Amino acid sequence: MGEAVRVLEKPQAWSEAYSPEEIREMGYRAIDRWVEQVTPVLMGSSPPDLLRISKEFMRTRNELTASLLKALVGQMYREEIERLYAPCPDCGKMLARKRVDRKQISTMLGELEIARPYFHCARCRRGFHPLDRTLGLATGAHQYDVQEKVTCLAADLPYATAAEHFERLTGVSATEHFQHDTLNAIGAEATLEAVIPQAAEIEARITEAERTGSHWRPVLVVSADGAMAPIRPPGKRKEKRGAGSWQEVKGVRIYLIGGDARIIQLVSWHRRAESCELEKDLRWIADRIPKDRVRIALVGDGADWVWDILTAAFPKARQVLDYYHCSQHIHAVARAQFGETVAGWQWAEAQLTCLYLGEVQRVIEGLQELRAESSPADDDIRKLIRYLIDHEERVDYGAAKRSGSPRGSGAMESANKFICQVRLKRPGAWWLAQNSEAMLRIRCAIFNGTFDRVFARYMERQALKRQTPRSTLPASES
Repeated sequence: MGEAVRVLEKPQAWSEAYSPEEIREMGYRAIDRWVEQVTPVLMGSSPPDLLRISKEFMRTRNELTASLLKALVGQMYREEIERLYAPCPDCGKMLARKRVDRKQISTMLGELEIARPYFHCARCRRGFHPLDRTLGLATGAHQYDVQEKVTCLAADLPYATAAEHFERLTGVSATEHFQHDTLNAIGAEATLEAVIPQAAEIEARITEAERTGSHWRPVLVVSADGAMAPIRPPGKRKEKRGAGSWQEVKGVRIYLIGGDARIIQLVSWHRRAESCELEKDLRWIADRIPKDRVRIALVGDGADWVWDILTAAFPKARQVLDYYHCSQHIHAVARAQFGETVAGWQWAEAQLTCLYLGEVQRVIEGLQELRAESSPADDDIRKLIRYLIDHEERVDYGAAKRSGSPRGSGAMESANKFICQVRLKRPGAWWLAQNSEAMLRIRCAIFNGTFDRVFARYMERQALKRQTPRSTLPASES
């Protein structure tokens, strides 16, 4: 029982466990083994060039770092590895070790095997490995450092390509199926609350955008738009799933225009949802923004749903109709009325100049007096009049420029392309709805700078799952 008492004592602090000299000795022994391994390759008949040396170091680096890691874990957690008794996490009963399970794990430093004492409580019908919790081990072979890196890579590249590049660059093999499943599992934890920066982070970015020593307030730009994504119905790979369809992914982007005219990203949030759902999300996001520290500008095209959600979340903001969207409508009337002529181009530019000067009523009156040359031209003129009346308060482009507000929604178009289209709209790609949502949330988190928080939530959830009591004695993990 004396030995049991010894292993149940509180482990020594890292600094007291052993001296720096012991750490050095572990490193020396690992390096000695590595030198013996690479020497025959490098000491050939002629001196190796730099490329050959680099390739040999890359080929063997994981074996070196894995051996260092294994020695370090063996020293730091020696008492846990040799543990003979442990209390049940549920009832507290003291349990004797039943066996030692060996687990092969894969890390960014290489592969290694860890011996873990196994305990089982018959009363609670629960088995557990205390060392797993102490080390924070993932359930499978690939540990969290690998999962984090492969998820970021798979968020940018097709899974097969990401798997190929990851192994070539790191020496760690992670299949495309593993990357697919891991990204979807992490994406399930990428909730709105986790993906959107905290209020303190938003405040810090606003401070970064302010002019030093000035009361000048940066412009906060809020924009929304939609993009199409290929969605397929559920079903197994070898069964007919039916035809897929293109469905709209709605998104919002919020960014700052700083004192040096630099764009500072705040929030991107994209989801396949109805506009009312996105409006609810945007209202929630708006509550995190200190509106007294910024001047808010809403920028969008002519879609009604865009202005409905933007004005619902930011009712007192300046509204700007996308200049280039408006210009397309005016030039369409010019082509229908005047054809591809210099006169038509001059007429269109004159209307845009009036809009820049805030004379939208003058443009509307001119269109009402314009005699259409054809039936299609008459339809286009009527549509443009209705369009300008609906957006009359949003087309004073000169005032927008003077206030420092953008006149175009190009930043939102870029977000659509970067967040949605680049990854989802690849040739031949069709997505399950829930998988496309996971990918969008992960990409938003990376772009917003909040992926670390999302990944931390994922690890916490995995740890909670491991602590859930099991109804049967688990098989030994290998």
